[in-house]
Amino acid sequence: MLKFPKITIYDKYIFTQVFITTFVAILLFSVVWIAPEMLLKTIEKTLAGTYTPATAVKVLAYELPKILGKAFPVGLLLGSLFTFDKLSKDSELTIFRAVGLSFKRILAPVLVFSIIVTVLCFITYDKLIPMAEVGLNAIKGKDTTTQYIYTEKDEKNVPQDYVIVSRYSNGEMDDIIYLDFGERRYTDVHELTDIYYAKSGHPFEDKWTLSDISHYEISNDGIFHEVKHIDKMDVLKGESAANAHKLMVYSTKRDREITNADLKSYIQLLKKENLDEEYRTMLNKYYQRFFHPFVCVLLAILGVILGFSKPREHRMVGFVIAIGCIFAYYITLPFFDLLAAKGVLPPLITAFIPLAAFSGAIIALFKSKDI
Repeated sequence: MLKFPKITIYDKYIFTQVFITTFVAILLFSVVWIAPEMLLKTIEKTLAGTYTPATAVKVLAYELPKILGKAFPVGLLLGSLFTFDKLSKDSELTIFRAVGLSFKRILAPVLVFSIIVTVLCFITYDKLIPMAEVGLNAIKGKDTTTQYIYTEKDEKNVPQDYVIVSRYSNGEMDDIIYLDFGERRYTDVHELTDIYYAKSGHPFEDKWTLSDISHYEISNDGIFHEVKHIDKMDVLKGESAANAHKLMVYSTKRDREITNADLKSYIQLLKKENLDEEYRTMLNKYYQRFFHPFVCVLLAILGVILGFSKPREHRMVGFVIAIGCIFAYYITLPFFDLLAAKGVLPPLITAFIPLAAFSGAIIALFKSKDI
């Protein structure tokens, strides 16, 4: 039967100290992040009458989850580093080692706390950030528009028709071009037979309905020979209509606006529709949703190791290394996103590289400090 170590005064003491310092670090990070531009813009809009004071508070509250997602790992690193640096400076670590506490036992309460923060970080990215984005869009009256092109293919992956949407917003489409390739084919090309231009349209789950349509019928010579007007016309029926609608809706969203479950469903659809680059990009983001929270655990361990210092060791070195790790982590994420999108490396690898890098840094520092 698995037995957990007995909770001692030491565990409570370290847990409390790391909790306090991490909380302060997260608070300071959030204030520094939110103060320069976001807070100023919110105050300006409040003074101008665009926001009421209550709305301004809501805006700042909705902005907070995005900041916390980045602040949790940073706070843990700095919190554990500051705590153990102070313990080292006050010779408390020397006492802990003298009474027989191993490094693993010293680390135990920090690991427990970091796992709690990891869960909070995961929930923040999965639930709180998407919910906050919905709230922000509602307050700001965001009119999300997009241009979209959908290709319907047969079972042999041959294009049957194209739908080009010039503008999609709030469930309505404007200026739609529908290209129908019909059944007329030659050995080297699939010949265009009809062009439809619709001034407006509405995407339903089982069909797309176009309105106020100009129909251009293409002759065998490749030029249109007759123009007709059609009041209404249905295209992309059944599964094609549902898939195209879902892809178009998600094309207006950023990945942080989507929950894990919806993101997984979107990724499966992208793979089915052979949208390779977007598929790799979103798959990388999906993996990051799971790997990023565990960075909290690694950074907590890293902070503890950096906090161990010898009597004559310059204490600023640990803080400089910590800041460098944070900077390197966040500045390289877009680079790994690009590698995944372009297919240079598999998304699973690009999402895992930061964890591997931090693990390597922990091993190297642990050996160099001879803890």
